[in-house]
Amino acid sequence: MNIEMIEAAATRLKGHARVTPMLTSPFLDEIAGRRIFLKVEALQHTGSFKFRGGWSAVSSLTDNALKAGVIAFSSGNHAQGVALAAREHGTSAVIIMPADAPQMKIDNTRALGAEVVLYDRGSEDRDTIGATMSQERGLTLIKPFDEPRVIAGQGTTGLEIAAQAEDLGVNAKNVLVCCGGGGLTSGIALALEAKAPHLKTRPVEPEHFDDVTRSLASGKIERNAQTSGSICDAIITPQPGDITFPILNRLCGPGIVVPEEDCLRAMALAFARLKIVLEPGGAIALAAALFHNDQVDGEDIIAVASGGNVDADLFQSALTKYGNQS
Repeated sequence: MNIEMIEAAATRLKGHARVTPMLTSPFLDEIAGRRIFLKVEALQHTGSFKFRGGWSAVSSLTDNALKAGVIAFSSGNHAQGVALAAREHGTSAVIIMPADAPQMKIDNTRALGAEVVLYDRGSEDRDTIGATMSQERGLTLIKPFDEPRVIAGQGTTGLEIAAQAEDLGVNAKNVLVCCGGGGLTSGIALALEAKAPHLKTRPVEPEHFDDVTRSLASGKIERNAQTSGSICDAIITPQPGDITFPILNRLCGPGIVVPEEDCLRAMALAFARLKIVLEPGGAIALAAALFHNDQVDGEDIIAVASGGNVDADLFQSALTKYGNQS
């Protein structure tokens, strides 16, 4: 992986992916005690940054591979990104999704034309299912994070952060990134290493699913004890990737671990103060910036709001419980 791959992905994405905004709010700044700049990937196509990686991967396939179709596994955001990219390229997509994924993500993936195959993430291995179906049906497997073309696509977020931070005069030392398997985090870290080396990428994870944080502390890949049971479904993975972890280990600062309740609080604040909808995993970096910034250096903080695909009931619950906070 290198910056040339990310820049090539940016060329393929030009005119297809949105350049998402970096938003601010004086109300959020007051809570944090410093300026927060929120990179809102929830406003990307399909409601998350995953469209970048999906398009990057699908757009680089040969004509024969496109004709055969693609397959991916995902809790929902990568699913939708790959499904839309496949549809726009005139090919088919099979998406393997956990049965406990938010219903909206399952419905949206099907609505984008993909064939959805459900599995039990507590007892079945999605990697095995994906590899088997890929071989049996001649499909190209597009992994959600441990895939160079996907990482390159996600890294275009980092190119935009570097340019926007310079334009806005941001005086930050840290970029907080919602982290699952590390595709977005490693891609951003590579882009910032080349374009804004003064910015240190920091992964943010939910309690009990802090495999990246523990891996960075130990210097080796650590695995989560469980693979389900969090409202932050978008960033729940068994462990960091074999490709992503060396990048994370070389370039990232220490991880930050956030309770689920803080994600709900951040969701309510993002809606109240910025009028944007975030899912729990997509709000976790904002939660770290707001409520755990004792672990962050610098006058300003950049945080990535990675996705907004949340079921209505969970979103309403966050607003009901925390809608009156200052």
